Amino acid sequence: MIKQRMAALAGAVVASAIVLARAPDDMDTTLLKQAQALFKPLPRDMAEPGSALTPERVALGRALFFDPRVSLDGTVSCARCHQPALYGTDGLATSIGVKDRANPRNAPTVLNAALQFVEHWRGDRSSVEDQATKALTGPPSFGLPDNAAAVAKLEALGYRPQFAAAFPGAANPVTAENWGKAIGAFERTLVTPAPFDAYLQGQGLALGPAAKSGLRKFIDAGCTTCHNGVGVGGGSYQKFGLLKDYWQATGSRQPDKGRFDVTHDAADTYVFKVPSLRNVAMTPPYFHDGSVATLPEAVRVMADVQLGRKLTDADVRDIVAFLDSLTGALPNQFASAPVLAAAAFAPAKQ
Repeated sequence: MIKQRMAALAGAVVASAIVLARAPDDMDTTLLKQAQALFKPLPRDMAEPGSALTPERVALGRALFFDPRVSLDGTVSCARCHQPALYGTDGLATSIGVKDRANPRNAPTVLNAALQFVEHWRGDRSSVEDQATKALTGPPSFGLPDNAAAVAKLEALGYRPQFAAAFPGAANPVTAENWGKAIGAFERTLVTPAPFDAYLQGQGLALGPAAKSGLRKFIDAGCTTCHNGVGVGGGSYQKFGLLKDYWQATGSRQPDKGRFDVTHDAADTYVFKVPSLRNVAMTPPYFHDGSVATLPEAVRVMADVQLGRKLTDADVRDIVAFLDSLTGALPNQFASAPVLAAAAFAPAKQ
């Protein structure tokens, strides 16, 4: 009888050990399935359906992206606000354009930007191509008086052969529209696969325990209502400050009405595009006005004003660990600037 009881006890201990050994795996499997339902890995590039990112067009776009001589005063290129060393941002609360003119909002990273359903915080640019084209005449961007002035500068800088190669068959390849298409083609190659992408593809060890805990908390808290999909955001609009005025938490000096200034619809007051969280750990300061300097504080603000939650220090650490897993390596074609053809800057006629 005693031997039978000992055997039964030993069997129970072994069974319990098996359950305990399997529990983390089961939890990991459940978490992975949840994540795969909410998010998608990055594609190899962000080409539009039916379009090809030709080497000639991408090379032209890369040169134009880094060339400041096209701007009104010769100081502004796309790279001024989207610096490789700062993961496609400029590290400023709000960017500075030609003649030191202040932009009204923070410059988001250009990395993976083409994945988003619109561009700019207020969604007033439909694509990366549209954003690049309109930047030419934006007063706090390139500041040129009109597209004709932009074309004249591009011609003077000797870009015609590159435009002709990038847009074969075009009677007049050097246009503002083609400028935008070329820069858009380059930006569509700026994809940054991260450990989280490997995790979504089934590599469970790609995330450590803290990142997995943070992912679980990120999902359970309701963050994925807005931050989902391939961009972990960037796919919808949302009011900033659902549960309390956002500036109470951010300390913003001046409330920004957001999309209301574009649509003049009262329902769009304080509505902004939900930002993508890819590479977010590398792109402070945060929010449309750069009002929050650190990622842990930004996480606390979002939990407070959007979800009505007060996170513990442990919660914040874990969620930040998950957000760290969204950081990918800089693409080679972005990590350094190209050598541009020699040509002098010439002021635009005003």
